[in-house]
Amino acid sequence: MEPYPKAALKPGSPASTSLADLAYAISNRQAILFAGAGVSMSVGLPSWQELIEHIGEQLGLASNLLNAPGVGYQVLAEYYRLRCGSIGPLRNWMDHKWKIEEADLRCSKVHELIIDLDFPIIYTTNYDRNMELAYAARRCDHVKIANARDIAKAREGVTQIIKLHGDFDEDESLVIAETDYFDRLAFDTPLDLKLRADTLGKTVLFIGYSMTDLNIRLLLHRLWQTWRRSGLESSRPKSYVFMAERNLVQEAVLEQWGVLTIGRDPDEAPGEALVNFLLRLRECIGESGPT
Repeated sequence: MEPYPKAALKPGSPASTSLADLAYAISNRQAILFAGAGVSMSVGLPSWQELIEHIGEQLGLASNLLNAPGVGYQVLAEYYRLRCGSIGPLRNWMDHKWKIEEADLRCSKVHELIIDLDFPIIYTTNYDRNMELAYAARRCDHVKIANARDIAKAREGVTQIIKLHGDFDEDESLVIAETDYFDRLAFDTPLDLKLRADTLGKTVLFIGYSMTDLNIRLLLHRLWQTWRRSGLESSRPKSYVFMAERNLVQEAVLEQWGVLTIGRDPDEAPGEALVNFLLRLRECIGESGPT
């Protein structure tokens, strides 16, 4: 996959127009952020592969079984729960392993820029507490929402951080094993209903996601379905996904679902792309200002 051509970032180009439209929505507090694993990995959290290897070590599974087709971390987590009786010990390991020191979070440019952009609502499929801790480290008011009880406690004007796939504070909330993901297919939990309401009238920006992730693709498809069934699809606000690498096939499918792709500058290293994108977005907002 090749990066976006240089022309894609020139003023008046589709990519430049998308950035300006997105900046306008953010500056008017009409945008929601969706933060994926890439955001947490930017501060040093391990990849899913390390989780797979840990489960294999704990259960004494051979490496060829761990790498067999169709055996992802969800299936392994399901097997772990069957063997151990609960996901609790695995959750404890993840909570310990995926914890970042406050000093490191203070140095995280990605989290700094997310806070600067001042999204009223942030959804994340990450289990870790790093988004909340980054807000706390900078003494920025926020509320964590991981269940229906938390929804009732949300305060107007305070940034909401919604843990769509659960939180380490509550084992039952975690969506990690295959059965958990299948149970979510109904898309009718309190958090799912909140998601539908929140996204109906706002622009959504996805960062830190691989668009090959079936779970996030299902979410995007469900949001598209909601608008299509309403008969008012033409009124839907635009949504965007930032992708460090270009994939024309993915772009076409996402655009059909109402999600436009913004890519990195071809001169940027992939590891720097997310920070530079957020920087450009902040600069664009600074130039235009809220209306």
